[in-house]
Amino acid sequence: MTKKISVFLLATILLAAVPLAEPQQPKVYRVGVLVPSALGSEIVDGLRAGLKELGLEEGKQFVLEIRDTKGDLKAAEEAARNLEQEKVNLIFTTRTSVTLAAKRATTDIPIVFSAGSDPVVLGLVESFAKPGGRLTGVYEPATDLTAKRLEILKEIVPKLRRIVAFYDPRNPVASHSAKLAREEVARLRGVEFVERLFASVEELQAGIRAVRTGEVDAFFQLSDSMVVNQAQLIIDTARVKRLPTMFLDQNSVVQGGLASYAVSYHEVGRLSAKYVQRVLTGVKPKDLPVQRVDKIALVINLKTANQIGLTIAPNVLARADRVIR
Repeated sequence: MTKKISVFLLATILLAAVPLAEPQQPKVYRVGVLVPSALGSEIVDGLRAGLKELGLEEGKQFVLEIRDTKGDLKAAEEAARNLEQEKVNLIFTTRTSVTLAAKRATTDIPIVFSAGSDPVVLGLVESFAKPGGRLTGVYEPATDLTAKRLEILKEIVPKLRRIVAFYDPRNPVASHSAKLAREEVARLRGVEFVERLFASVEELQAGIRAVRTGEVDAFFQLSDSMVVNQAQLIIDTARVKRLPTMFLDQNSVVQGGLASYAVSYHEVGRLSAKYVQRVLTGVKPKDLPVQRVDKIALVINLKTANQIGLTIAPNVLARADRVIR
């Protein structure tokens, strides 16, 4: 009996000495996010919503390491390089020019993009069906709608004669957007395309403020990240100088711009979430076909039109998907 008790006590002591296995903590993925401007926040909000729909809880299953580059492509390159060195699990980019910068600056990290220009033409992927590299994502035709936006602007402002657009010629996406605008202006006839170039945010801001009343008939936004970042300054300046404006995104019209012909960037972010989720769980970007967003909406701010003394024809208003009154 004494022997049995001794064995029991020894077993109890040995079991007590063995540390209990702690429950395994779920992995928290780190997602680097490059946003060039306030416009990027709308896409990021959509990304968060999409990841939540997929059952991923922020803070528990993933964290977003957000870097706002203010439209500066050199800053975008540096941020992407740093994120790769910090060993985040992937980088999510919210504009085409930023995607190009991230690709240049990194070597191995997967990149999920939302691109407003054809990613095949730009060399981001080999094809829509078979991306073939470490990049994939969602394509929304922002830059490729440049000509259509000009056509709509001419319908909104029939007496349109001179259009001003700002862009950095070092930005390949912006330069391509300017080329598309030139080609469309030539087709429209009687309309002059006034190009204002800049090399810094200070030059851009000064150029916007320097536009004189009556000098041009409208402001037209090209696909330039730094210009996108100055949307509110453009809106405020245009209102004072009674200039119609055509923007790349719907949110700028909500904030006081006149019109936009564009996708919902919140929806772009939401669709991007499935790419982020699949890459995080081990799927290679080269095996994920690029998705194209085809739902484009014409948004017109009638309140802004009234403030600048512009009457918009009823047939044009009737075509709008949304009219802000």
